[in-house]
This record gives sequence, C-alpha cells and structure tokens, in this order.
Amino acid sequence: MERRNSCPWVEAQVANTIDVWNCCAVPLALDRPRFSRMEQQKREKAYDTGLRAVDREARRRPRTKTGRLQAKRRMIAAFPPFAAIALGLEGESVQLLTVGFFPVSTQLARWASRFDATLSMDDIIQACRNAWTACGLQPLLGQPMEITPSILAYSLLYPYSDNYLDHRNVSTSEKLNFSARFQDRLRGQAPSAQNHRETAIWRLVQLIEEQYPRHRYPEVFECLLAIHQAQESSVAQIDSRDDCDVSEVLRISCAKGGTSVVADACLSRGWLNPEERRFSFEWGALLQLGDDLQDVYEDLRRGSATLFTLAAKDSVPLDSLVIQLLNFSERVASGMDNLPNGTPILKELLRMSWQSLILMAVTDAQEFFSPPFLAELEPTSPFGFDFLRKRHKKLKGKKGMFAAVFDAFVEAGDVGNNRLILADLCMPAALQA
Repeated sequence: MERRNSCPWVEAQVANTIDVWNCCAVPLALDRPRFSRMEQQKREKAYDTGLRAVDREARRRPRTKTGRLQAKRRMIAAFPPFAAIALGLEGESVQLLTVGFFPVSTQLARWASRFDATLSMDDIIQACRNAWTACGLQPLLGQPMEITPSILAYSLLYPYSDNYLDHRNVSTSEKLNFSARFQDRLRGQAPSAQNHRETAIWRLVQLIEEQYPRHRYPEVFECLLAIHQAQESSVAQIDSRDDCDVSEVLRISCAKGGTSVVADACLSRGWLNPEERRFSFEWGALLQLGDDLQDVYEDLRRGSATLFTLAAKDSVPLDSLVIQLLNFSERVASGMDNLPNGTPILKELLRMSWQSLILMAVTDAQEFFSPPFLAELEPTSPFGFDFLRKRHKKLKGKKGMFAAVFDAFVEAGDVGNNRLILADLCMPAALQA
C-alpha cells in the first residue's frame, strides 16, 4: 500500500504535521468554553426561528428576478439576529459572512453554471466548500477576498477529478490511465481530451495558466502536481482492507489534505513563504481528518481506510481520536494567529468553524463514542447533541429547500467588479462534444 510522494517538501511537511498530531494525544483541556443547558436552548430556539424564515422564503419561489432579489435581501436581513443568538456572532463577524463569504458562493455558482450547465447542485456545493477555504486564506495572505479564475478552476476540479478517482465502480486501471493523462496536462503538456470530463479539466487548467503563467509562477504548478500525486496515493486508501497500517493511513490523509489546502493558498497569491506553507498544510490535514470523521459510516460501508474506520472496526471508541483532533485544531489555530495578516474576527470565525465541523461529526456518529465522553463534550457545544442530530437529519431531507434558496441567491446575485470575465469561462463549443 505504501507509496511515497516524490516531492521532498511534501514528505517534510507530512512528517512535521504527524509530529504535531502525535503531540496532541493528550487529555482534552478543561478550559474550553462551556454552555449551560439553558444557553443551549436559547440558541436552539434562535436556530429554529432562522430556519423557519429561510424555509418560508424558499417555499415562495419567486418567478421574477426582482422577486428573487427581494427574497435574497429578506434572507440576508434575517441572518444578523439569528447569528447573534444562535452563533454568538455580532457586528464585524456577521458582516464578514454576509459581504464576504456569502457572495463567494453566489459568484462561484453563477460562473460554474456558465462554465458547464451539466454540473449538479451537489457538484457546485462541493466546489463552494473549497472556495470558502481559499477565500478564507486570501486575507491571511494579505489578499482581498474574491473568486479568481484560478480559485474557480481549482474548486471545480474536485467534482470532475476527485470524485472520479474516489468512485468505487471505476476500475483501478481506468483511474490510473486518467490520472496519468491529467498529470501530463498539469505538467504543461496537451494530450487530446477523450471525453467531456477531460475537456472540462483541460480548460480549468488553462484558466490557471492564464492567471499564473508557468514561467513566472512555477510553485503554483508544483503544488497542483503535489495534490495530484497525493490523490493517486489515496486511491489505495479506498481499495484497502484489514491489512492497513495506521501510520501509513495517517500519512496518506495528511498528504492529501495538506497538499490540497497548500494549493488553495498558492493559487490565492502565486507563492508562499515557509510559515504560510506550513500553516496551510496543517489546516488541510485538519480538514481532511475532520472529513474522515464525518464520513465514518460511508467509509466503513465502502471499505475505505481512515484513522476512524480502523478504530471502529476494532470496536475502539473514537473518544481519544476526537480529543486529539480538537487539540490539533487548537495547534493549527495557534499557527494561524502567528500570521501577520488577517483580522482577529476572521481568525476566530475560522477557529469556530473547525470546532463546529468536529462537534457536528460527533453528533452524527454517537454510537462510536462512550457515554461518559459524550456527556463531557456536549457542554462545550453551543447546541445540544440531540438537537444537532435531529436538525441535521431534517435538513438532509430538504434538498428541495436548499436548491430553491441557492437558486434564489444565484439568479439574483450581482457578480460585481471582479477580474473574472464570464465570456472567457465557457469551454469552446468545439470542445464540448
């Protein structure tokens, strides 16, 4: 199973990240913020109030662009009181979300649909998740928060390439053939596209090349090749069974997640200094491990090996791994605090989002944890675990509502003054066959 990355800097970053991870295997700190049951109930009530407001607007489904714009404004107007009580956010934090991160989703969705009308809602939401990471990195690197051609392109590579390489029904030989051709394209070669997927991927790489010419920004393409190789190694993680080595599974997860966010960071500016690269790599490893925790049921079903599935197969409670993950998130946050750029408000929002990712994953997989651990962890959540689990289950069954809300934002959205030119995003008609 073992397959080392040929990039020396990747192996060095993996080793450093694993050292940090191992140092986090200590008891959960007792000074974490805690919420009384009364405070949790207050937040839960505000959450449901905000959810009902969004649901009402989604059900109306205005037919005109003006109506959709008004619905969008009402949704945004409903957010501050919800955020203040349910999320504990006020003032600058709410503004950062409503005028920073929210427009990112709108812009990406509009441009993604213009690029390829066959992309599904799930594909676009997946791309948005990456774009949020990239746009969170931009201020930390001294850049304005915006969707650029390269961030759009890199975010869309996931629905086309990552999902294909992860697909259980695609043979290993097919994956490797595609992967080799994709690698040639990332290296600057021009193999003929064999299908719609490759046509789209080749065009997305071209968008990156147009923003970052290869001769001036070699680090950009070094990072893209690094995440590509990490993806190849992770294919073995999907097809693995009980002979997996824990240390190798950790190495693959760190390499895949770390190189992914390093690429986001490099595409945000074109280059990184050592401190920025290390922080980005550790952030990526954190997000990957958080996703692995979220996907523990699915990974067990399809036989994919992660730290969490290996422990679950051995009937080992995931308590200590989650404690380690929470501690690791604090170490990553400390590295973020050392960066000279980015406001304290942004850094606190990012820190809160990492912890929320972990807590939500715990609520969805409570059977893998001991009752004493859940009882100790629940007061550190702003919402009760039963509430979170029930609302998450409810929302997962409301894809129609989310689609309506998303459509309203996209169709009413204003792309504003951005360096992306819509006419340049479409794949040439001759390539769309």
